[in-house]
Amino acid sequence: MAELLRVNNLATHFTTEIGTVRAVDGVSYHIDENEIVGFVGESGCGKSVTQLSVMQLIQRPGRIVGGEVWFEGRNLLEYGAKSHEMRAVRGGKIGMIFQEPMTSLNPVLTIGRQLTESLELHLGMSKKEARSRAAELLEGVGIPSASSRLDDYPHQFSGGMRQRVMIAIGVSCQPKMVIADEPTTALDCTTQAQLLELMLSTIDGCAGSLVLVTHNLGVVARYAQRIYIMYAGKIVEQGLCRDIFYQPRHPYTVGLLNSVPRLDEVRGRRLVPIVGTPPNLIDLPSTCAFFPRCPKRNERCQVETWPELEPVDGEGHMVRCYMSGERAGE
Repeated sequence: MAELLRVNNLATHFTTEIGTVRAVDGVSYHIDENEIVGFVGESGCGKSVTQLSVMQLIQRPGRIVGGEVWFEGRNLLEYGAKSHEMRAVRGGKIGMIFQEPMTSLNPVLTIGRQLTESLELHLGMSKKEARSRAAELLEGVGIPSASSRLDDYPHQFSGGMRQRVMIAIGVSCQPKMVIADEPTTALDCTTQAQLLELMLSTIDGCAGSLVLVTHNLGVVARYAQRIYIMYAGKIVEQGLCRDIFYQPRHPYTVGLLNSVPRLDEVRGRRLVPIVGTPPNLIDLPSTCAFFPRCPKRNERCQVETWPELEPVDGEGHMVRCYMSGERAGE
């Protein structure tokens, strides 16, 4: 498959009164055309900030301090965040489904206006054409009486319905890639499943790629072809879905897998949580940031710098760990 997006050594920092938060610290990855890729990790690991950096949606006191974001042969970071070129990419070329629709949707604009704005801007539709297309989009994501609901405001929709609206906005201009940042957070399991299937079928109709940002391993196991595991602002393991789930090589990945229930495990197996808490991103050590929580740690991990990603068995399977030469789960 042809490469659609290439991110090289991306770094995003937040300056605070007590120090600099290295939220994204030298992240590199790629997205191919027509594929689904998952970004997984605990809260605060940098997965959402990475995607917001790609879209240049970082707010002060945050700042992208380094790296490259290549999309269709152009480095997006060469454009200003408010430039015409970057505005054309957002929504038109790369769509985004945000985590919390109540805060992402403008409370003083109707749902119809929020849908038609991008259609008029990116596709050059007239107001009449855009409104007709907006009704089709709402109907496509399962909102009943779509035409009559275009003049409603976000507070008149339930949480699940607002998320459906976000999906409709994200795919409205048929972008080549959609970033879904925790698209089912705070929704019940039934609604989650419905929305994920809806989102996948909608994006499949656009023949685009999907980036799923989530802490839900079940979601990526079902839908993703490749997975990136993030910890403390870095990618610690990456590879095909089957390799990550059946041959995990980083102790953090093993910890994530052991902390969630699985249908293929023996009934009654106790879940094993990851001990400790994530590190302070203001005061990161030069050594492995997972060292204090790692059950496989040794003296080398304590004195040497955090290793680079190294290839192991499997197509594109790479691990940032000195123990990658053995099965981390054994």
